Formats: sequence, C-alpha cells, structure tokens
Amino acid sequence: MHAAHQEVPTLWRTEADFGNHFSTLVFGHIVMALFLTLLCARFVPAGGAGPCAMLGLLVALIYAGADMITFAVQPLTTKILWGWIVGDLIQFTIAGAIIGALYKAAPAHVTFVKEGPRQGV
Repeated sequence: MHAAHQEVPTLWRTEADFGNHFSTLVFGHIVMALFLTLLCARFVPAGGAGPCAMLGLLVALIYAGADMITFAVQPLTTKILWGWIVGDLIQFTIAGAIIGALYKAAPAHVTFVKEGPRQGV
C-alpha cells in the first residue's frame, strides 16, 4: 500500500511525523481489538473461530462503509479505497477467528455474585 499512498502524498504525514504518532496508531489497534473481543464475548458467548470470524467480517463491513465515506470527502484513489476495504475484511475476519479460538466462556456452574459493602473491616 506504500506505493498507492505515495500517489497522493499531500494527504499523509511525513515519515518523521508519522513516527511521532506511531504510539497513537498502536493504541488505536488495541482499542479495536478490545472492542471486537467484547463484541465476540457478548454476541457469541459460546465462542468458536467460525462464528467470531463472521462477526469480525460484519464489523469489517461497517469499517468499509466508513472507508467509502472517507473516499467521498478526500481525494483518495480507488486503489487506496479497495486496499483499505480488503485490508479491513482480512484483518477483522482473522482477528475474530483468533478471538473465537481463544475465548472461553465461563462454565455454566460458575456464578458471579455482586458483593455488598463489607461491615466492620
């Protein structure tokens, strides 16, 4: 994608400036991973790579819509647009599958009790 982005260089940060914002890029990915994990836990409580991959695919389609909106308001190339959409589909489908493979719901016999304030502590 680097070559495609170089076709419209005025839209992007310089390499040096990008380096100054790299931690924000990493944090953004952590936020997406956290909330995809929460979505999988909430809407696919049994877990499983297949169902969570499907949820990841659906989330990617939401991002594809956002990519199209960005394309409508910025002078991006169609090569960049399709690269982003395909990247979203791959990234979120694989992430969903990994989350589904790793996530294990609490066993049915485990209950969570909300504790009240402790007296005399």
